[in-house]
Amino acid sequence: MLEQPIITHHIQKYIINILMYQELARFRDLRPPKTETNLFSYHLNLLLKSGLINKTAAGYMLSPDGLSYVDRVSGEKQTIRRQPKIITMLLVQNSEGEVLLQKRTKQPYINSWTLPYGKLHIDDQSVLAAAKREAWEKLAYGVEPKHIGDCYIRVQQTGAKEEFLSTTLAHICRFNTDEIKPSDNLIWAGPAKLHDLRLAPAVEEIVARSFFNDPFFFEEFTVDYLENL
Repeated sequence: MLEQPIITHHIQKYIINILMYQELARFRDLRPPKTETNLFSYHLNLLLKSGLINKTAAGYMLSPDGLSYVDRVSGEKQTIRRQPKIITMLLVQNSEGEVLLQKRTKQPYINSWTLPYGKLHIDDQSVLAAAKREAWEKLAYGVEPKHIGDCYIRVQQTGAKEEFLSTTLAHICRFNTDEIKPSDNLIWAGPAKLHDLRLAPAVEEIVARSFFNDPFFFEEFTVDYLENL
């Protein structure tokens, strides 16, 4: 998975901003006004070492990592966009119609039960490839899941109008098996018993929606934060 630094120094932001709007730039074109050459060279070299820019015979340009970075930032201030988290979520059922739930071991919603899930990686070849990877990483189970729907989940803070704590786009991928054994962090639960469990946001709604057995569905859920504590 690609991890990139966040640029905070104003000289480095200036350099990146210049390269955002032209393919190549010369040394003198990248230097901010009234900036000492040694100080400018120091920060230019830091960007070279970070791999965000490359030096060529014709001048300086954004590297592939640099192009990826500017795709994530917004405007001249180069603030990181607040974007929804994109995940694959596994809806696993056994022959009894029970759903597989996994206990969350970290915040938010620690100790609640959720459908197994994981973030999409930038190097995942497809949504289904990501779901297949997560099934192996989370459940040690090899499978070819089916992409059955998408859900946009917004978790809001109680009493705060339009104050959303998180937004998530979940690609729901389903498969059936009786081979996964329960453990301290994995349980099988019948749909009628979900309401008795402490669930992560939108789990019950997603399971219920899946029972319509549409070829593909899309739903949006807004969930109150305190109801899930």
